[in-house]
Amino acid sequence: MGSDIPSQTDVLIVGAGPTGVTLAVSLAQLGVDYVIVDTLSVSAGGARAASVQPRTLEYLRRIGVADALIDDGLKGRGFAMADLDRDLIRTSYDTIDSPYPFLLMIPQSQTQADLERRLADVGGAVLRGVRLLDLQDEFPGSAATVVDSDGHLHVITARYVAGCDGVHSRVRTQIGIGFPGDAIAETFTVSDVRFDGWPSDQVDTAFSLSADGMLISSPLPGDVVRVVASVQPGTAAPTSSDVTELIQARGPSWMRSGTVGDVVSSSTWRTYERVASTFRHANTFLLGDAAHTHSPAGGQGMNTGIQDAGNLAWKLAHVLADDAPDSLLDTYDAERRPNAQKLIQFTHQIVEVATITDPDTRQMRNDILAAVQQVPGVTEMLSRRLSQIDIAYGATDEPFSPGSRVNPDLIGGQDLSWSLVCPADPPPGLPAAFTVTVSTDVPHPVAVRPDGVVGSADMVHELFGFDLDPAGVP
Repeated sequence: MGSDIPSQTDVLIVGAGPTGVTLAVSLAQLGVDYVIVDTLSVSAGGARAASVQPRTLEYLRRIGVADALIDDGLKGRGFAMADLDRDLIRTSYDTIDSPYPFLLMIPQSQTQADLERRLADVGGAVLRGVRLLDLQDEFPGSAATVVDSDGHLHVITARYVAGCDGVHSRVRTQIGIGFPGDAIAETFTVSDVRFDGWPSDQVDTAFSLSADGMLISSPLPGDVVRVVASVQPGTAAPTSSDVTELIQARGPSWMRSGTVGDVVSSSTWRTYERVASTFRHANTFLLGDAAHTHSPAGGQGMNTGIQDAGNLAWKLAHVLADDAPDSLLDTYDAERRPNAQKLIQFTHQIVEVATITDPDTRQMRNDILAAVQQVPGVTEMLSRRLSQIDIAYGATDEPFSPGSRVNPDLIGGQDLSWSLVCPADPPPGLPAAFTVTVSTDVPHPVAVRPDGVVGSADMVHELFGFDLDPAGVP
């Protein structure tokens, strides 16, 4: 895109973390003009997120990033909860119906780097050192006043604006969207440390539950381990000796025999549980942490932001191409905000269970978790929830119903085209925008959106003027 700041664009993306760059890559792949800016002069360091979920990899496959991430990461088996001496419950991703039946262990910094490389491959770049000052309605779009690293002011006129600029979103503040919620009682430290002695058969994210508090540990590439711990407010970022003490007090027995080396990164933060009151205001959208924030438990945050981008990108492309009404963009809020609300409820429950302090209640919790492990179907259900495979937007949970997810292996799922899966030959008059798969796995023709979700017959008609066989629509 060059070093000059353009004066106009179809989509202005504010914020170039994983969510913003995913949106930029997606729009580029869809042929949409965009500008992406970020206040930081270099890509952010650190590694808040430590894993990529199967559902996220399914979308990243469509934009050409999944293979690079897998090459750079570790394939984890899932999640485990343990006390000091025994496993309580273990969820395995082995049974997940996905091309990626594993939890990819990889620091967010590497995910960011692979996304930015892909952005360069499709001819894009982040305009860095550019800060949003003001955002004003200018029908039918917005006028964004930004300042570059030299202090020069620029105005970018954009048909749509995507706020991907984090918890303290300037975009959200400028358009006056509320961010209701609470700061929960817990403060967390997160440290990436060199670690000698992590067992090769423990490629899991482990929740260790002890009388001293919760400790989450995850192996990362390069003999690095992510250690997240609940701590008292005001706790400083942990040193190597602090991490060692946390592990010795709270870690499972197989981790306590290891040795902590250098600290790669370390920080402390207080967790908030908030969801924006709307994800859309006129021509402006909120994505990622600008739209929702929650506990780090379960490895859900960055993954949810990336999927926000996947949900919005193709809708913007259709509306900008004049083959869809503006109302299609309302479905972004209708689909993604309820998902964020459910996500916060889920991660809140994890933290509540993991941070019980009363000794008798802790013992009861541990006994219940150990018993639940033996109940058929429970761990499989938890795996689907944690992996985000179970996210759907329809009124029913029936396979191939509108709003349900489709395994990308069924349709190829290698790009951002629409797909039609038919039990026999496709119906006549099918628009060229569709790729076709014939499979007896489906009971009727199924239209699959670019985000891997079944589109309704009404949506297909509205976008393409094409009618699926009414007898084949649930």
